[in-house]
Amino acid sequence: MNYFPIMLNIDHKKVVVVGGGQVARQKIQALLPTKAKITVVSPTVTDEIETYVYEGKVKWINRYFEPTDLEGATLIFAVTDQKEVNDAVEQATQPWQLLSRADAKGRVDFINPAVVRRGDLTLTVATSGAHPGLTRKLKEDLAEQFDETYSDYIEFLKKARREIIETVSDKQKKRELIASLLDPQLEQWAKEQNWEKCNEYLHKMMEDQDKV
Repeated sequence: MNYFPIMLNIDHKKVVVVGGGQVARQKIQALLPTKAKITVVSPTVTDEIETYVYEGKVKWINRYFEPTDLEGATLIFAVTDQKEVNDAVEQATQPWQLLSRADAKGRVDFINPAVVRRGDLTLTVATSGAHPGLTRKLKEDLAEQFDETYSDYIEFLKKARREIIETVSDKQKKRELIASLLDPQLEQWAKEQNWEKCNEYLHKMMEDQDKV
């Protein structure tokens, strides 16, 4: 199947996870960086999920699944180890709702790629289910290549780009300055957390453009 890659805004939207085991925990952990309204439906949950419930991050309906649990949901995860329950979730899912079955034995509207987050930078990788082990390996490679310093680097780029947009009126100069922000030297200084050098580079670059 050829999936369509997309970054989906689910802030303040209802997401239902049917199941309370380790797969459910993984789905919930992936959802937590968003502001989605997460509901888990299961008579039992893992200790980690119970902690999320206690912290107010997740709503727990402590019983077996009922079709009404899906009312108003945008995303639905059927992640139990019981085919008949996953079938019931699929049957209750409306055409406009997006469903993902962990057992892949029925309707699968979407799959979750492996994700590496570095501030505003989001890197994803997927093999469309062909080999999950390769997906995990590639995620580990990406996490090593783009380490935690990238969060600050992306933040610097965002602020620098905004400063250029707000202070430079000439469109051509603006494009050239923004392109110059991708200088590998800036990236290296960011890795070294040398923000003084980064800011000096930015302001010198803008001053030089003013002289042209």
